[in-house]
Amino acid sequence: MLDKFIKKLRLKNGFNQSFVAKHIGVSRPTYLEIEKGSRDLTITEAKKLSDLYGLSLDSFLNQQEIIIESSGKKGTKEDKNEIRIDVPQNNLEKFKQVLLYILTKIGSKPNIGETAIYKILYFIDFDYYEKYEEQLIGAKYIRNNYGPTPIHFKKVVEDMSKNGQLEEVQSKFFEYPQRKYLPKVSPNLSRLNGQEIAHIDDVLNRLSDKTAKELSDYSHTDIPWMVKKQGEVLDYESVFYRDSVHSVRDYSHDQL
Repeated sequence: MLDKFIKKLRLKNGFNQSFVAKHIGVSRPTYLEIEKGSRDLTITEAKKLSDLYGLSLDSFLNQQEIIIESSGKKGTKEDKNEIRIDVPQNNLEKFKQVLLYILTKIGSKPNIGETAIYKILYFIDFDYYEKYEEQLIGAKYIRNNYGPTPIHFKKVVEDMSKNGQLEEVQSKFFEYPQRKYLPKVSPNLSRLNGQEIAHIDDVLNRLSDKTAKELSDYSHTDIPWMVKKQGEVLDYESVFYRDSVHSVRDYSHDQL
């Protein structure tokens, strides 16, 4: 049943009902009816949900869930209703190595939990694009209440946990619950060039001492987040309209 599939996707991605309801333009009670199977989706609502979870509309309606397969092996019978995540294989592997590098450098800091990592990944990706007009990871981020969120983060860490690359730890930062990730292997730096490593180090030096709230507040005044509505995918091109507080590029050199 599609209603059960919709609920499963929401829970796997860590979204609450209010967030998904707002994303598709309905009230929370109406969304509750959809998950209970007492109200059908409109085509527009189905398209918005499929976009949110990184699926084609056909895959969503056929209840095909995205998974990560990095080995290139064919799926088993258990996977027959699943399709691969829509991140190019090279970018997916780079995502993993960047995450391992971040965790190796700052993962043990008490302020660095999952929400902080979301924002640091966002600034690594979007700052790099502004500086060099190239993608570093090229992950897809959406606007949510706490700032930019990488859509496929949970799928990536699930895969890395299964492969023994990292460990999830439940902790607290002051009185707040916190989900931390600790690396169990070293990053493969051959996946990153010197320019990329230097850029990541720069972002970590600037931002890794900030709390999750400080990072969220900072991201909320950045143009890519500001110009989008709740649940929409952030546009990399909008970094070229940043203000002086967020811009990381010296545009005066471009005019020489």
